[in-house]
Amino acid sequence: QLQLVESGGGLVTPGGSLRLSCAASALTLDYYAIGWFRQAPGKERVGGSGISSSYGSTVYADSVKGRFTISRDNAKKMVYLQMNSLKPEDTAIYHCAADVFRGDPTAQTMCAPYEYDYWGQGTQVTVSS
Repeated sequence: QLQLVESGGGLVTPGGSLRLSCAASALTLDYYAIGWFRQAPGKERVGGSGISSSYGSTVYADSVKGRFTISRDNAKKMVYLQMNSLKPEDTAIYHCAADVFRGDPTAQTMCAPYEYDYWGQGTQVTVSS
């Protein structure tokens, strides 16, 4: 059973940066695609970024494109989300999720919460002055 644990959240002022980490407990992370999702109070969970298992290709929602960068280190079984130029509307609980997809999943697949079976508990990110 794959378990995921997020860390790195916190309070940051607008324009600031945070780096989230997602640690996986598995024999190997090599076969899993990873997505970062966020859920703001009173809103549904939405996808922000994803990274495939095979080629490490990345996808981003328009809302974070150019500001967030997802990366992975399979040897350490870690996935990261570097968030720059943070805005108050980025405030949310951030979750990482993992699943195995056949072939190279589409951007739509990697950003869809219902495509993932394994989830972490989340880490709170608050952007406020």
